[in-house]
Amino acid sequence: MDNWQQDWEKMLETIARDVEQFFDDVARGVDEAVESLADFSEAVMEQVEEAMMPQLDVLEREMYGWLDPFLELVTTLESSLLDTTAPITQTVEPMFNEHPACVGCRHYHGHAYNGVMFVCGMYPYGWEGEKCPDWESTWGDPPQN
Repeated sequence: MDNWQQDWEKMLETIARDVEQFFDDVARGVDEAVESLADFSEAVMEQVEEAMMPQLDVLEREMYGWLDPFLELVTTLESSLLDTTAPITQTVEPMFNEHPACVGCRHYHGHAYNGVMFVCGMYPYGWEGEKCPDWESTWGDPPQN
């Protein structure tokens, strides 16, 4: 009875060894195939680069030769167009030196029309004193407790 168990054990060991050997062989074969594919693709890429790069360099130089004058023209036109379409009015923030009473006031207008500054709706040329009698906060007054 021990004999068949030993035979069975030897058979399983042989099968396990053969399966392991098979998978090792398959893994080696796959590794070799992947390495040869990588070598082949590198060789193809080198040949493509050697064949195409000089022509691509020439094409790049020609494109820059064509595009540079066009880009200069577009830049010139853009700056001319911006100068032409600039608004007649300009918004100016109140400055502490010029209109200290107007800083933070909701009535402040601050637009210049043809070079003439229109400061606010109440006082077109701005209040001359330190504190404007019509000053109202832009942000609203804080609640009184």
